[in-house]
Amino acid sequence: MATAEKATLVLGGAALGVVSFAAYQKFTQKPAVRPAVNVPVNRPPPPPSPPSTQTSASVGGPNLSNMEKARTILPFGFPGPVSDIVYRNAYVTSYNRRDRNPNWVAEHLTAASLKRGDDVDRQKSTFKEDDHIPPQFQAKLNDYFRSGFDRGHMVPAADVKNSQVSMNETFYLTNIAPQVGEGFNRDYWAHLEHFCRQLTAKFSDVYVFTGPLYLPHQEADGKFYVKYQMIGNPPNVAVPTHFYKVILTHHQGKYSVGAFVLPNQPIPDQTPLTAFQVPLDAVERGAGLTFFDRMDKNALPNLCREIECKLVIRKFDNAQKNVQKLPAK
Repeated sequence: MATAEKATLVLGGAALGVVSFAAYQKFTQKPAVRPAVNVPVNRPPPPPSPPSTQTSASVGGPNLSNMEKARTILPFGFPGPVSDIVYRNAYVTSYNRRDRNPNWVAEHLTAASLKRGDDVDRQKSTFKEDDHIPPQFQAKLNDYFRSGFDRGHMVPAADVKNSQVSMNETFYLTNIAPQVGEGFNRDYWAHLEHFCRQLTAKFSDVYVFTGPLYLPHQEADGKFYVKYQMIGNPPNVAVPTHFYKVILTHHQGKYSVGAFVLPNQPIPDQTPLTAFQVPLDAVERGAGLTFFDRMDKNALPNLCREIECKLVIRKFDNAQKNVQKLPAK
């Protein structure tokens, strides 16, 4: 069954986000005759070297390389865009300065990494701004205050229980994006995070990439628009329309992959996880990213054919939910 059909059957008219993503997949589907190619990783060029104090008669001449020409065009610096890469004990994040959200956050889960360390307690952790980011591009705590959205972890604190320092690092705002609370961050999304942890019982290595998406939605005039809310005063942080998780598992030399896109809205617990499974390249096109470019991705088995992709619904107690809540509007 097609993704759009699954989404419609599962969530009905309330699942505008899922349906719009399915429509986006169809709208941007690559022609069948186009051969599969490796998509290069887009990396911004390094800032040019300071201009030489010596003048040259050959400046702009035919013998200069493009890089040398670039130094004459950009003598005072490269404007960007820049994706700040921040390395933590348990994860790596790529931060988007415009949206004030991560592009992606990567983690590596194993049975050993999930063991709880002595005296590690989430109650000791607090949300904090990330000084690795220039001040004018930082997400701020005040941006979330009374916004109506949760500060949603991309790498959840529950994945990092082996040390208090590592758990504390998951509370940097470079690992956070605005998420709907009830029905999503505190419920269905939390069940998906638990699913990822449970995979370590069957696989020796579980690699997880998580991040936001800003996907087009078809409106009454039949046209597609990308619209999303901004929070903060002044408006500073983008509210994603969707979130993705890309999961790569490994055991005894065999790999499998699963990609999931969920709308940033309440999702009924009974909704099958497979309703949100999409091809890996759909996430890549929607996010502008390339995953696993050192592997033959076309040969990777479907994770949900290797195991049953089914969520275990865990009703988190009210105290745990209150930890994730923000002040009411």
